[in-house]
Amino acid sequence: FMELDLSLLQGEFDCIILGTGLIECTLSGVLSKEGLRVLVLDKNDYYGGGCASLSLSQLFEQHKSKISNEELVAKFGGPKGSDMDQRRWLNQWNIDLIPKFIMGSGLLVRILIHTGVTRYLEFQKAAGSYVYKDGKIHKVPSSASEALASSLMGFFEKRRCAKLLQFITNYRQENPKTHNGLDCSKVPFRAVCEKFGVDENTKSFLGHAVALYTDDSFMDKRACEVMDRISLYHNSISNLSGGSPYLYPRHGLSELPQGFARQGAVYGATTMLRAPLKEICYDGDVVSGIKLKVNEEEEFEVKCKYVLGDPSYFPEKVQEVGKVCRIVCVLDHAIPNTDNAHSVQIIIPQKESRRSHDIYIVCFSSVHCVAPEGKYLAIISMELDEKEAAVDPMKLFGGVMKLLGPVSESVVLPSTLYAPKGDGLDDKCFISESYDGTSHFQSAAQNILDLYKRITGNELELTNGDQEGQ
Repeated sequence: FMELDLSLLQGEFDCIILGTGLIECTLSGVLSKEGLRVLVLDKNDYYGGGCASLSLSQLFEQHKSKISNEELVAKFGGPKGSDMDQRRWLNQWNIDLIPKFIMGSGLLVRILIHTGVTRYLEFQKAAGSYVYKDGKIHKVPSSASEALASSLMGFFEKRRCAKLLQFITNYRQENPKTHNGLDCSKVPFRAVCEKFGVDENTKSFLGHAVALYTDDSFMDKRACEVMDRISLYHNSISNLSGGSPYLYPRHGLSELPQGFARQGAVYGATTMLRAPLKEICYDGDVVSGIKLKVNEEEEFEVKCKYVLGDPSYFPEKVQEVGKVCRIVCVLDHAIPNTDNAHSVQIIIPQKESRRSHDIYIVCFSSVHCVAPEGKYLAIISMELDEKEAAVDPMKLFGGVMKLLGPVSESVVLPSTLYAPKGDGLDDKCFISESYDGTSHFQSAAQNILDLYKRITGNELELTNGDQEGQ
């Protein structure tokens, strides 16, 4: 049993947070900054929960088989020098369990700026975004000149697409002069595409590679919703000065919750890893606190007004809503046909993959401090339907892995998605949703705002953060 400083746990907390995933730690930072007394507990000995960044040895131990450091170094071509050199090389691996990019103008960026946590973090732009079409990998155009030179569509189709994109840029719901006869708050995106006469390839490209939908349902969604996502993509490119709309934290996604833990400490939040949580306590049907197992004989109850946590802490209060499969692949090279890029996203649309959802490939390297020099991490992910969930992942993604070139090693990471059965208003248990199969954090950021409103009763007003350190 670990030594517990029980003096830190006296009295009633406003909020006890179970888990150190991005959603939980963000809310810890927000609530503690507002003056609430917050306690954060995690059963693991590392930050991040389900979206942690693991070392190479942790990845093998948790998802394959335990292997010694010496064997890992030999297996992946590490240095043959001293034990210190080998340890230093192994410490350069930061492998994300749930790899996701941050949209440059997205909701999460606004939340990060609002909290001021950016002072604790370093970000690096991804080099490029690609889409798979007709057996080839194509760069997603990030400027007008790239669009004109792109092989994704023919000359006349480019003109039609350009007119559609110009319409989206100019459209203002409150100004009927910009509507061109279309009220995009009422008509589906399909009607907009028909108005401008774009073909099926352009619809697929805009919906999957730009608006980032994982299936073809976007055609029947309200046009304004799809257009907002297309605008977000282009605004993110502009915000990051071109090339790519995506940001990624150096040293992996675990840096985000660690940054919030550092910030929370400034505002008085208490964080405890390897927490000996025994149970969540209730007064009738309403949560009253949690119980910690101090040692074999002693337990300690910590009181609170409400509890927030990820689904793994509330198995009886969540329901399964889907499955995602991810495969981590270690490479000795950049992904072929991506201009030797140090970091990319490749989207394989549903029609091309002939699967239930789009397939995403993200690739990182030493530039993002997630692998040693000369090594690359490519991670394939896709949401699965019931039929696909029963198939061997190596068969399901066999064709996709060929796009990566020679693979040194691969590790399969299956996961089940959960959502809370209730909203937490009655029992004061506020539960986050599992991280979905998309390649960005937009839905997770929205979950943060939804939880904040349920917990406090107020909308989170996003500011430009503290002036200091911005």
